[in-house]
Amino acid sequence: MSFAATYRLGTRLFWRDRAMLFGSVVTPVGLAIGLPVLMRNVQADGVAAATSVFHGTIALLLSITAFMNLTVALTSRRDQLVLKRLRATQLTDGQILLGQIASTLTQTVALIAACTVAVRLLADVPFPANPVLFAAAIVAGSAVLALLGAAYTTAIPRSELAAAATMPVFLLSGIGSGAMGPIREVLPGWAGTALDLLPTSAVVHAIRTGEVVVPAVNLAVWTVVGVVAIRLWFRWEPRRS
Repeated sequence: MSFAATYRLGTRLFWRDRAMLFGSVVTPVGLAIGLPVLMRNVQADGVAAATSVFHGTIALLLSITAFMNLTVALTSRRDQLVLKRLRATQLTDGQILLGQIASTLTQTVALIAACTVAVRLLADVPFPANPVLFAAAIVAGSAVLALLGAAYTTAIPRSELAAAATMPVFLLSGIGSGAMGPIREVLPGWAGTALDLLPTSAVVHAIRTGEVVVPAVNLAVWTVVGVVAIRLWFRWEPRRS
């Protein structure tokens, strides 16, 4: 077995899990396409509003398809002893986790690309002015959110709680990016500053403004946080009482 084998395994298990498909594909894609289409038809400045909302929904796609998907998948495989069995093969720990992260990254990037085309056709949202920056932000954001999803499993005692435990990340990402409306505007200043520190906010900021340095530093810091958390606390099998 190799890194490619764990990549294929993660992809195969993902597309065979119908419950996860609804939660991590149908729901975020519906939001990312439906909200811009709605704004295009109800706002006077329809295209501008749809564009802003679509950029915000990218945070939702990242938090669901990358972060939640990997968190739920790894906690389930941990509790089912799949991860423990994989460690008994010739695979290294890094190959096992990197295969899962790369698989999730690929799916997330593909879904965001499909949504970008869909909102262009259905809501007249223009394609990114800087496609290279857009692609780089999406790939980097997907990788970091998937990494953090793996790290987040350390805080989840059993797989039944995984989906519910990721909901705060989904809500905060949506509020921080503006995808859930102007909630952020009524929050105190310190709350807005804290929301700007989220990796999803960094990705959306890069897409909206074209800025590179600050979002790159943000994602780099979160990468270090994720790697350290995995090295110190990641569990490969259920905690036995």
